[in-house]
This record gives sequence, structure tokens and C-alpha cells, in this order.
Amino acid sequence: MVTRFCAADRRLTRDQAFNPTTSARVIGALILVLTAAPLITASAGTSSTIESKAAALFKAGDYPEVTALYRGLPPDATPSKELLRLSLLSYVRLGRTDEALAIYAKLNQPGQPHDVSLLRPLALGVITSHVRDRKEHVRIAAYSALADLALPETAAILEDGLLDPSVVVRARAAEAIGKSGLAAKSGALRRALRDEMPTVRIAAMTALGEAQADDVQQRLLDVARTEDGPEAIFASAALFKLGRSEKLDDITSAATLPDAETRMAALGVLGRLKRPASLAVLAQAVYDPDPSVRAFAAGALGEFGSPGCVAPLTHAIGDEMAMVRGVAAASLGKLGIKENRPLLSALTRDPNLHVRASAVEGLIRLGEPSALTLATDLARHSDPSIRAAAAQALSASADKEAQAMLHTLLQDQQPLPRLMAAKGLRKSSESAIPILVKGLQDSDEAVRIATANSLLQQLTRLSSSKRRR
Repeated sequence: MVTRFCAADRRLTRDQAFNPTTSARVIGALILVLTAAPLITASAGTSSTIESKAAALFKAGDYPEVTALYRGLPPDATPSKELLRLSLLSYVRLGRTDEALAIYAKLNQPGQPHDVSLLRPLALGVITSHVRDRKEHVRIAAYSALADLALPETAAILEDGLLDPSVVVRARAAEAIGKSGLAAKSGALRRALRDEMPTVRIAAMTALGEAQADDVQQRLLDVARTEDGPEAIFASAALFKLGRSEKLDDITSAATLPDAETRMAALGVLGRLKRPASLAVLAQAVYDPDPSVRAFAAGALGEFGSPGCVAPLTHAIGDEMAMVRGVAAASLGKLGIKENRPLLSALTRDPNLHVRASAVEGLIRLGEPSALTLATDLARHSDPSIRAAAAQALSASADKEAQAMLHTLLQDQQPLPRLMAAKGLRKSSESAIPILVKGLQDSDEAVRIATANSLLQQLTRLSSSKRRR
């Protein structure tokens, strides 16, 4: 109100100064000079009052009122930086990240360094504001990002996810609780051991096994003894983590059972456990009659990471199924053995373009200079799924050229390449922050979530680096 009165006084003074009936323009000028000081004082006082009120409201948790103060400013008013900060953070607390992003654009002008203290809650807010989205795939994307980030401060949201109607969301929430270091004390995760869906129960068992939660051992023993299929395998894996070493024999035996899903579960577990005695079983599995099992075996060999995996993977890259060849190519790259370059180079001429992209990813991991050129060609392909595969391949490199191409793909016309580019920038350099900030406004919710994930990981590394200096 005071600001409006002052503005009215200023207009009145200006009118008087240029009124034809005024005896001299000097009188008008004198009036303007005399009224200038009170005008500035009033404006400063008003700004200070609004800031103080906003700060008190924010401290009290009344975020709607803080944003109401901001929206109630006159159109011609220039809000202080402190009011903008409080309003931005209030919008984040309310889950209205679009408005928060608009304020951040006012606070951070081009060429200025980004404010980590604002970007971090803003990026996290982009993710958490979608955990109750009506679209299932968006909620899955949000909880998958939270699982990647492993942030203990999201505990309440993660446990809430265990009640979601989506099976995949509940499983991702259980995984995220484990990765965030919250499993050992989570009652909600223990209740998830009795979820109606095996996928969720498996995720809960895995998280509790990793957390060395000895109090659930009897429940795991019951599952391993009474259930069939993958659930029994993962119960045995959790028990192995809890010190029941004899369970490794049960898992190994399951890798040759008639049920394909059970074999895949066993192979996946053996790949992660990396016990030397398991290599022979994994190597034999690339000859399995089921192509899905062969692909699983190829992936497990990549996880296993031993030089002894080269021979079975060399067989797998000649598989009749493109899916198997692609997984095997990526696994060969993960082994980090430069002598595998000729094998992967041959696959860059594979008739299947997705296999070529996997071979390029493997070559990038092995430091092959020509791989970036091949990836760039794939990134310009007319098929968006091929461009997305190229983005995944490029994510294996920290090279400036690779990062530049990911920046370009983040602006692709199709959401899939943008999504994969956003994920690919998780391990990028600090120079990626501006384009990631821009990506928070993407038209696709899943892309925004993936971008926020990458931005948060970048900011975490940046903060850690500064603390070490």
C-alpha cells in the first residue's frame, strides 16, 4: 500500500511540475528533489517489512502465505533477492517447481555462477513433486531417481512409496530405502516382506540382506524353504549376505533348473556375488537354449568382471539373437581389457544398429578414439531409438566431444533421446550445469526427472570437491 501511495505522490508531483499554470519549471524541479528522499525511504522500509514478514512466515512453515506476498507485489516492483529466495523455496516446499524455476531465472542471470543452495532443493523438488503423479511411468521415474540418489532425507517419501498401487513403484521404493541406508531401521520395509507381489518382496529382501538385518533371517529361511522360482533365489542371496555361506550352493544349483526365470535370477545373483567358483556356471549359461537366459548370462559376466569372462563373451557376441550380441558387447567393454577392441570393432558393422551402439559403448569404455566418431554418426540417425542408444554409449565417456553431443541430444525433438542424454550427463563435468538447469523445464516429465537426477549428482560431486580443497 505504501508503495502505491508513493507512486501516486510521484505522479502527482510530476503533473504539477509540468502543469502549464505553474509559474516556473524550477518550482516543479524543487518539488521533485524535496519528495525524492521520502520516496526512497518509504520503498526501502516497505521492502524490509515484506522480507521480515516473509522470513517469519517461512520459518513458521506457512509457505502459501510467503508466495502470496510475492504474488501481491505491484507489477512495477523489484523484489529483493532475499524475498525471491524465500519465495522460490516456498514454491519448492509446495511442489510447484515451475514457479520456483521462473524465480530462479530471475535470481541467476546469464554468465553468473549457479547458486547450489537453491539448485539442490529445486532439483530434488522436481523429482519429489512427481511421486504422486497420476501417470504410473512418471512415478516409476521419480522413485527410480530417488533410488539412484540414495538420500536419507527422503525417508518419509520412500516409505510412502511402499503403499503405491503400482508394483514397480513399490519395488523401486524398497530399493531406494536400501540404497539410502535406511533399511536396517525401516519397519515399513519389513512389512513389505509380506507384500502381495513377489517383485516387491524380492526388492525388500535384497535391501534387508544388504543392510545385514539379522532380525529378518527366519522370514528369509521360510521363503527359501517354501517358495519356488526367483523369490527363493533372492531369499537365499539375502541369507548369504547375512553369513549363511551354504546358500551359495542352492543359488548355483538353481542356475540349471528347468524354469527360465529361476535360471535368470540365479545367474544375476551369481554375477553380483562374484565368487570365483561361479564363473564356470556363468560361462556355460551363454549356451542356454533360451535367448533371454543367454542375454542374462552375458550381462552377469559383465558384472562378474573377470578376465575369465572373455571366452564366453566372445562366443556370445556371435549369438544369432541381436539382444544377446548387444548385451555381450557392452559386457566386454565393462571388463576393461583393451585387447578386446578388435572383437568390438567387428561388431560396429553388425546388421543390427542397436548392437552397433552397444559395441561403440564397449569401445568407448576401452578408450578407442574412433568410437566417438561412430557414436556421433549414430546420434544423427533418423530413428529416435538409435539416437537414444547413441546417448547411452556416449555416457561412458567424459570426453568433451562426447559431452557436447549429449548436450545436443538433450535438445532432441523426441523425448527418448532427451531422456537418455539426461541420464548420460550424470557423470559429466561442471560445464553441464547450465544445460541441465534448462532441461528442468523439458516438456516431458520423465526427462525433467532424469535431468534433475543428473543435476543433483553433479552438485553433490561439486560440493564434495570444494570440501576437499
